[in-house]
Amino acid sequence: MGSSKWVIFKCAGYKTHILYFCTRMSWLKNRKKAKSKKENPSSVDGEKEMSFVEHLEELRWHLIRSLIAIMIFGILAFVFRRFVFDYIIFGPRHDDFPTYRFFCMLSDSTCFNPEKFEIKPIQMGEEFFTAIKVAFWMGFIASFPYLFYEFWKFIKPGLYERERKAARGIVLSCSFLFILGISFGYFIIAPFAINFLIGFDVGAMVSTAPTLSSYVNYMTLFTVPTGILFQLPIFVFFFSIIGLLTPDVMRKYRKHAFIVILIIAAIATPPDVVTQFLVGVPVYILYEASILISARASKKYQASLEEE
Repeated sequence: MGSSKWVIFKCAGYKTHILYFCTRMSWLKNRKKAKSKKENPSSVDGEKEMSFVEHLEELRWHLIRSLIAIMIFGILAFVFRRFVFDYIIFGPRHDDFPTYRFFCMLSDSTCFNPEKFEIKPIQMGEEFFTAIKVAFWMGFIASFPYLFYEFWKFIKPGLYERERKAARGIVLSCSFLFILGISFGYFIIAPFAINFLIGFDVGAMVSTAPTLSSYVNYMTLFTVPTGILFQLPIFVFFFSIIGLLTPDVMRKYRKHAFIVILIIAAIATPPDVVTQFLVGVPVYILYEASILISARASKKYQASLEEE
């Protein structure tokens, strides 16, 4: 029996993750309704428990609406692609970029300007396909608050009332942290990383002339992963509010977390120590802040257990 289960999961591949998620959500929602019926039978009269297939159908419509939102913003970004490329994607190449002006305002010793370089598409269709790629990521970033709202709408019915109250404002908080992470990657990491990569040389016979696709890939690497990393407090809060994570565990593995954060920063950034610390230090500060969030969420979890 055990081997047959393994064959099913192995053949199903990535689909098993979706099936497991829907099964888990179905169990959570039906568990909450069962408890509500036990405590107050009259409050759930007429309500019908959703089957696994109904949950799968509900998830499908959430995904469809999310994809439509990405497409709408993506199409807008593609239509106004000249503005997007000139003022956003190529922003760190301009001398009047806010980061350069800020550091030049501090002092002459901290002032620096972007390296001058040309961007050359070397393949036919590179500009077209790169524009589509940029449109997708711009659509994803612009619609992220709505994407998380759809995700929250799907899991919210499966939570207890105390869990809903504890997570009040979660969509706004998650969206704020994501935009903060994107902004940090765009205004802090990108200028330093681009100057380092363009300024690095191996000899006088070589000059750097990145392709359009390469430049866009690096800009994506500097921004989107940072926005996701800044979601750390949200994940910590959720795991703590359901009792899977405690502040004691986070304090115990603080040193290990610091090493992991530096490794992730080294992977997500160029081989530049300054840029790696520019990513690693803020994420570690978020980790320390997450310990406080976990402590508060754990207290609420323990209080809810005592009430029950």
